[in-house]
Amino acid sequence: MLVRRFHSSSLALGKVVPTNLKGKSKSSQQWLSRQLNDPYVEKAKMLNYRCRSAFKLLEIDQKYNIIKPGHTVIDCGASPGSWSQIAVQQSNASGSQPGKPRGMVIGVDLLQIYPIEHATMLGNTDFMKQESQDKIRALLGERRVDCVLSDMAPNATGVRSLDQENIITLCYSVLRFAILMSSPNASLLVKVWDNGEVPLLEKNMQKYYQQVKRIKPRASRSDSAENFILARGFTGVER
Repeated sequence: MLVRRFHSSSLALGKVVPTNLKGKSKSSQQWLSRQLNDPYVEKAKMLNYRCRSAFKLLEIDQKYNIIKPGHTVIDCGASPGSWSQIAVQQSNASGSQPGKPRGMVIGVDLLQIYPIEHATMLGNTDFMKQESQDKIRALLGERRVDCVLSDMAPNATGVRSLDQENIITLCYSVLRFAILMSSPNASLLVKVWDNGEVPLLEKNMQKYYQQVKRIKPRASRSDSAENFILARGFTGVER
């Protein structure tokens, strides 16, 4: 089992000043400086997670226990794969927890995803397309889904209102899939950017889940508009 707790003092080595910035744009320089001074980037390297976002899901799961051994997990917007790595670990898809049921993890992303052991990764696959969701259903067989994760975000256009509209569209697509495929008491976790449409999305989620909560994990940068909506206790659809 991997150790998940670190003392911040062990990584407090002083601010790193990036070198070799000649020819890079101001935004690239800022990004590089932020990466070099981000403790979560170093932690991810130490634990062999593919990116720092692993700690967002770890923190949420440790607090709310949304992924359990034996769970079937769908990871939307999975590339480069850190959330799927966590899902494999927490669902026991690898069988590393003797005596506990083994889960199943399916990751999907528009980008290529390098293989993750004990997970099925669907790279170069657009979750928004019906044929992609049909492919996921075929892989599931008779299984129902216990947890749907979405770290998806649209490519930024630079037009704030359009970007906000696009990420809400992604969220509703994931919500629809979760409604159709989830088992009773399943969970749903989606990324949003703060905007006026988020309260309505939360209200719509409340029709299908017992608890809906907006979360900003510590690993989300403070200057980011990023938040996550966690819905727990799927109640199904009235027919």
